Amino acid sequence: MKSIDMLEKTFSPQDIEARLYAGWEESGAFAADPTRAAAPFTIMIPPPNVTGSLHMGHALTFTLQDTLIRWQRMRGRDALWQPGTDHAGIATQMVVERLLAGEGTERRALGRETFLDRVWQWKAESGGTITRQLRRLGASLDWPRERFTMDDGLSRAVREVFVTLHRQGLIYRDRRLVNWDPKFQSAISDLEVESREIKGSLWHIRYPLADDPTRFLVVATTRPETRLGDTAVAVHPEDARYTDLIGRSVVLPLVGRAIPIVADSYSDPEKGTGAVKITPAHDFNDFEVGRRHDLPMPSVLDREGRVTLAEIATDSAFVHSLQGVDRFEARRRIVAELETLGLLERIEPHTHQVPHGDRSGVPIEPLLTVQWYCNAGELAKAAIASVEDGRTKFVPQQWENTFFAWMRDIQPWCISRQLWWGHRIPAWYGPDGEVFVAHDANEAEQAAEKHYGKQVALTRDEDVLDTWFSSALWPFSTLGWPQQTPELARYYPGDVLVTGFDIIFFWVARMMMMGLHFMGEVPFRHVYIHGLVRDERGQKMSKSKGNVMDPLELIDRFGADALRFAICALTGPGRDIKLGPSRVESYRSFVTKLWNAARFCEMNGIAPDPDFDPARATLPLTRRILAEASAAVAQANAALEAYRFDEYAAACYRFTWNTFCDWFLELAKPALQEAEVKRTAAHVLGLLLRLLHPVMPFVTEELWDHLGYGAPCSLIRAPWPATFEVPGADAARAELDWVVRLVGEVRTVRAEMNVPPSLRAPVLLKDAAPESIARGGRWLEAIGRLARASDFAPLAGEVPAGSAQAVLDEATIVLPLAGLIDLVAERARLEKERAKAQKEAEQVARKLDNADFVARAAPEVVEETRERLESARAEVARLEAALARIG
Repeated sequence: MKSIDMLEKTFSPQDIEARLYAGWEESGAFAADPTRAAAPFTIMIPPPNVTGSLHMGHALTFTLQDTLIRWQRMRGRDALWQPGTDHAGIATQMVVERLLAGEGTERRALGRETFLDRVWQWKAESGGTITRQLRRLGASLDWPRERFTMDDGLSRAVREVFVTLHRQGLIYRDRRLVNWDPKFQSAISDLEVESREIKGSLWHIRYPLADDPTRFLVVATTRPETRLGDTAVAVHPEDARYTDLIGRSVVLPLVGRAIPIVADSYSDPEKGTGAVKITPAHDFNDFEVGRRHDLPMPSVLDREGRVTLAEIATDSAFVHSLQGVDRFEARRRIVAELETLGLLERIEPHTHQVPHGDRSGVPIEPLLTVQWYCNAGELAKAAIASVEDGRTKFVPQQWENTFFAWMRDIQPWCISRQLWWGHRIPAWYGPDGEVFVAHDANEAEQAAEKHYGKQVALTRDEDVLDTWFSSALWPFSTLGWPQQTPELARYYPGDVLVTGFDIIFFWVARMMMMGLHFMGEVPFRHVYIHGLVRDERGQKMSKSKGNVMDPLELIDRFGADALRFAICALTGPGRDIKLGPSRVESYRSFVTKLWNAARFCEMNGIAPDPDFDPARATLPLTRRILAEASAAVAQANAALEAYRFDEYAAACYRFTWNTFCDWFLELAKPALQEAEVKRTAAHVLGLLLRLLHPVMPFVTEELWDHLGYGAPCSLIRAPWPATFEVPGADAARAELDWVVRLVGEVRTVRAEMNVPPSLRAPVLLKDAAPESIARGGRWLEAIGRLARASDFAPLAGEVPAGSAQAVLDEATIVLPLAGLIDLVAERARLEKERAKAQKEAEQVARKLDNADFVARAAPEVVEETRERLESARAEVARLEAALARIG
């Protein structure tokens, strides 16, 4: 039912967004229905951290997902967009530990169970922030199905997977190097490590040969504190400087232990001295060298980053004085002692990348510890094959190369973390250290009794699983697995996963490994990889740069629809998104344009007619707009099928702003009292509201409801527009396109010549075919009004002096401007502007020709400079064309 009240003059997003979202949610508009006969369409949300707040990365990925899910829902698919959040082990434990610190206590004082109770309490009180904020964005998730990676059902799935993989020999314990965070006292994943540029030093240390103390091998290192654990020095096998030393030994300074000189290609003859110390227990590359040469691997730093001598033997009193000393203080003392002994050849400044914990902010320590591992190499085989044979396709396809590179060189996956918050590892230890992996304590006790022949006390493993372990099960655990539910049968596998390139390995690949292993099928058919959101200059957002944008602030200023449309319009394949408030503001103008067009239609009595049939249109004007509407639908479908969100947005923008608003409504103004024109306008407006709904849900729903196209909050479930045939469309297009181009050329010339809008000029056609003159005659009123023409006629005789000209097909448009403007002054102005633009283009070109500039400048600066050159050259071309028009 059409609203009695007229649309407000100005669109106010804050007045409608919350109301419309509540209406959709309360009516069950987001819900999937496993009982429907429709084909399913599934997107699994990348579960945001329960600690999270909406940031621009979220706004990007969830806008794209919501656009797809709304589109498919309108196409009649049984669309499931599975919501949920991740328990985020380290992040959540950090939040609660900070709260405890503010209360003057800490988790160890509380004990594990009490601490976990506090975490659950925090989640209940504060863990819903991100889901509330997703509603502000307009995300149409099936909220009653919301899951949490530590809810009962998902926890059961985690235990089942762990126990099964352990029984299959694919989960095991091993002593290997891990990224150790001394502050958190836990292993962390590579994704939780960030490299920071540090201005440090490179210490060149003399290692005396064991059989000739007068000769030294100089080794350069950035970490003198770990050299207590050196077990070899490596040189390149083809480095002629050291050929005679391979197989001999050096004495480890301070410690006094002889260590071998080994030949290994890891040593780079061009780097430093070409000789590198090998400390297998404290460096990932050294660990691999140690394995190749079967070297001892003593740890000399403990879990708190302090010197430990438990695994090395030495008589040095100095070395013994380092026991328990912090790693950085130990570094200072070791360097001073080496200098005193004459074993420090030189120190040089050295800027290098040092890995830090991204949350703790402290340098991480490669540490040799016993952890639980998953045999990722074995699980990866099926995942690699599924991409090779096309069962899962990456979009853009080039990301397959990244996937293959990671997967074909995959290492054992460390899945244990030394935290309290998370899925506790289902393993129990007997009195002699025997491990019993089981679904629960009762099952473990039964296994232990069978093993020992009696009941024994068991101790549960203290560690929890890596957060990515439970996330890897997300596509099937959220649907009820290990139970065989109707949802699991219907919605697995998913149709598309939308995510960023940074977690292809950490999450995408692991979901594929687990899905194939436990479900026998890929978890999703397509993986759409989007770029990063950067600022308008292409720079990465960071607090230090002060260029971080808050999507909620942008929504408050411009509305969710403007932000969503900006994101889609800027999201192209294989590129990052340059976004700033000005871009969102510009697309708010598009939302306003749509609102004003709808208001104009309403004021002119244009209302939906359910009986309207496009095939019965008879007028060129109506036939053309209907044919263009059908073409816009086809373009939108093709774009969304190919995940070309930019092309979808562009098709919607062109049709709405240019075709419908600027031309159809303008050309139709005198004919708006004709029934066919009014009915066509209503039909096309309803079509474009449906076309725009996936990306701009709020304004389209409000207009749909208000103008009477359907019941309140019904557009979300309205059928997606289909393409259709329009009789006589080609002829109508040819005629109207000619009129549009004629008016466009005249407007361009008038703008270039600074002809005031208040002044009218004749529009003359030279060498025009009779059909062109006839076309113009049929549209005299529109040409006069839109081209500010005082007359329209064929040109008889010579071109009048002081005329500007433009070509239109076989004809030349002639605009006599003498007496209206000062042509001499306009020509001088254009020549001056051309010279200025030419100078700018030449300056920018020289800058880009400077190899030093290109090498030193940041990539975003180089790209911005190229864009400036392109813009300057386009301006030169425009001005030259303008000058040519006036001879």
